[in-house]
Amino acid sequence: MPTDESTSNGSTRLSTGLKAGVQYWAPAIAVSLTTFIVVLNASLMNVAIPTMVDEFDTTVTVIQGAVALYSLVTAALVLPAGTLPSRHSIRRVLAVALLVYAGGTLVASISWNTTILYLGWSLIQGSAAAVIFPLTFTVLIISYEDDDRAKAFGLLAGVSGVGSTIGPIIGGALTTYASWRWGFTLQLVGVGVILFFAQYVSPNPLSETPSSLDKGGTALSIVGSTSLVTGFLLSGKYGWLVERRPFVVGEMQFNPFGTSPAIWFLGVGLLGFAAFVQYERRLERAGKSPLVPLHVLTNRPFLAGVLTYNMRSIVSAGFFFIFPVYLQAVLGYTAFETGVALLPYSLASILFSTVTPNWRKYISPRTLIQIGIVCMGVALVLLYEQTGPSQTIVRMALPVALYGAGVGLVLAQITNMTMSAVPTAYSAEASGILNVSYSIGFSLGTAVIGSYFLGRFYGGVVDGVLRAEHETVSAEQRTDLVIALEDAAETATDATQQQFLTQLTPAQRQLLEEIFEAAMFDAQRATLLLLVLFVLLLLIASTFLPRQIPDADAGTDHLESSQDATREASETATED
Repeated sequence: MPTDESTSNGSTRLSTGLKAGVQYWAPAIAVSLTTFIVVLNASLMNVAIPTMVDEFDTTVTVIQGAVALYSLVTAALVLPAGTLPSRHSIRRVLAVALLVYAGGTLVASISWNTTILYLGWSLIQGSAAAVIFPLTFTVLIISYEDDDRAKAFGLLAGVSGVGSTIGPIIGGALTTYASWRWGFTLQLVGVGVILFFAQYVSPNPLSETPSSLDKGGTALSIVGSTSLVTGFLLSGKYGWLVERRPFVVGEMQFNPFGTSPAIWFLGVGLLGFAAFVQYERRLERAGKSPLVPLHVLTNRPFLAGVLTYNMRSIVSAGFFFIFPVYLQAVLGYTAFETGVALLPYSLASILFSTVTPNWRKYISPRTLIQIGIVCMGVALVLLYEQTGPSQTIVRMALPVALYGAGVGLVLAQITNMTMSAVPTAYSAEASGILNVSYSIGFSLGTAVIGSYFLGRFYGGVVDGVLRAEHETVSAEQRTDLVIALEDAAETATDATQQQFLTQLTPAQRQLLEEIFEAAMFDAQRATLLLLVLFVLLLLIASTFLPRQIPDADAGTDHLESSQDATREASETATED
């Protein structure tokens, strides 16, 4: 029979072991929860747009501008912000970023006009998010190794997927039954919880000899990122190459030679990144500290991972743009029901992203990624086959879950594989590049997939009305009608839509409903096939990945000696 003393010792050991376990996994918990509230924040904002339009007495375009500016600020600052852990305490950088984020959240929650909303949500929160996103990868890289690192990245991926899925549910419920402001306020509680776990993050900077900020590289990276993302954001509305509609800023129109502004922004962005690479190369040859070391930019396994990660973000952006719109606009689901329909995705993605990291002992990580990509493609084909009036949440459950399982398999391996290709000392810079890639890929996916989907839908509506009226128009006139319909729909609120519908006869309303439904089904099917094409491109990109998780730290000594030799040769050449 155990004595009281042995029972007490057993309880003490259990308590000590539990405490040690919590402390060990605290960094993973901290960054996973951080990612969760940032992703949740974006979902809440999207759901609340109609309510904000009414409350601020403004237009949809103005509120969507806040979303676009948030994306721009994050994309512009994410690369220079990613290098902060190389110069400052990682724990302090995380804590300060969370406090700034909380400040932006507070400002957004009490905003009394769109200017204050832009300040709190777009500028302050966007700046904090630019620090947070790359920092999450850096914290996991320095905190864990081997299987534990894979598990931590899997947890991060799963939690991120859950955030994007339940965001519309929470946002819809709060917006409907309380206020969208509570969505921001509740995030303050989340920040408080995260700060508790953040105390166990490493207090040390990545580098023992912090270098000064590369101001030239920072400026060029901001120009490149901002211009590319702006170009993608403008392309859907104003066209990719030829002017689709006038682009007016203030009272000045910018459509040189009849071109779209998007092509100019994209050109400046590409030139900016080309100049950035050249500048970084010249800076490193001069023996100075570039924003991103050259060996990171030329690391083939790392670049293969960045390419695959970028392609995956394009597919993800496209899917999460069209699917909720389809569910709500055609099938008539509420934001809550849309979240329920996506629940199988959420459950499958978190299950496969957290359970499968150890499968790399038996199957090549590259093979697991490719199996996941195939699952995503098959799921999209199944959704294509189901698209129609008889589609239900139950019927969608299997393909949606299969898509989530595919995403989970990919994310369980790709981030770890990509970040592990770079020595830990340079994980901050690598994390910044990976997040820039994600931002650009997400904006590209939204632009390409979103503009194709909406163009197909509005074109289908125009064609349906013309057929009903037995009218024939030229291609140019059809384009003008599509653009006019887009502009009318963009500025219309629920009240103006209802006002328009009450002016129609029951037969006219029924005809319009049938035309809208047919156009949306056609647009959904066509866009799902386009997504399948991007999935095939993603599969091709994955063939460039290494078969196993790289161990860059094994070659760190060789790398450092090589860098010393390069620096020594540079100094000798200078002396000569």
